[in-house]
Amino acid sequence: MSFGIELLPDDKPTKIAHLIKVAEDNGFEYAWICDHYNNYSYMGVLTLAAVITSKIKLGPGITNPYTRHPLITASNIATLDWISGGRAIIGMGPGDKATFDKMGLPFPCKIPIWNPEAEDEVGPATAIREVKEVIYQYLEGGPVEYEGKYVKTGTADVNARSIQGSDIPFYMGAQGPIMLKTAGEIADGVLVNASNPKDFEVAVPKIEEGAKEAGRSLDEIDVAAYTCFSIDKDEDKAIEATKIVVAFIVMGSPDVVLERHGIDTEKAEQIAEAIGKGDFGTAIGLVDEDMIEAFSIAGDPDTVVDKIEELLKAGVTQVVVGSPIGPDKEKAIELVGQEVIPHFKE
Repeated sequence: MSFGIELLPDDKPTKIAHLIKVAEDNGFEYAWICDHYNNYSYMGVLTLAAVITSKIKLGPGITNPYTRHPLITASNIATLDWISGGRAIIGMGPGDKATFDKMGLPFPCKIPIWNPEAEDEVGPATAIREVKEVIYQYLEGGPVEYEGKYVKTGTADVNARSIQGSDIPFYMGAQGPIMLKTAGEIADGVLVNASNPKDFEVAVPKIEEGAKEAGRSLDEIDVAAYTCFSIDKDEDKAIEATKIVVAFIVMGSPDVVLERHGIDTEKAEQIAEAIGKGDFGTAIGLVDEDMIEAFSIAGDPDTVVDKIEELLKAGVTQVVVGSPIGPDKEKAIELVGQEVIPHFKE
């Protein structure tokens, strides 16, 4: 089991970079930074982090094929790889509805933005597949010339040079069956937004199905649990910190996922209504133990270790410690490094 950290770059870039350094010092192997227009740039944050770290792998977790042209994404990744001394990674998924709404884009965005001559809508699995091909033509040194259903380029020369070249690992953010299967076909790893073994009992077979169709083995793919995570020596504090994040997860979960975990759909609707009104106190008050269990890893170190053990049995190979991380982020990172990671490295 390896460990990563996911950080939202909504605070000072120097602070986020510092937390990545703390994570590296405490045994984390991956740092994933979200890519949203309303936060600081993932490239700026990761550049700062690259300068003050030496081992941890760094990349967007996730970016998407719609809000940045693939040649720009490739340029960013090549630059990050050079600055970090060959530690860049790529995480790409379909994006999230709330951000797309604010940008005036449909979600899921099936419009082939980067191919003005396209006549048909293109789903996210195809878009990511094609964008990956463009990015890796670039990382191989170019020139890039591509014509697909979603992406069309001219002949694009490349001056940037990455250290890893086309060996930079590619991770897909995936939830639904088509995306999970596609990830199994084309990705080095899969970032699954889930914290509970039940979700991986559904996801892993789909990843394996795609891998087999591509002549690959599941063992070649890093299955990462992109978790809602909260740790503190005081279990009650850890659980309390996670409630607002869990409320948002409940609001965004389809009925099939709620039913999988035995979540009261009427209560989920009440949470969504409260969040829609900006009444976060009511939303937090509606979060119950079943929701915490279904959608987070929260508790003291012993509890967290037990939950991660269950994920390991379900086929997870990387745990990504995500928001809120804990009541105090820096102390939580240190606690994971001192009392959780060593358990899985013995």
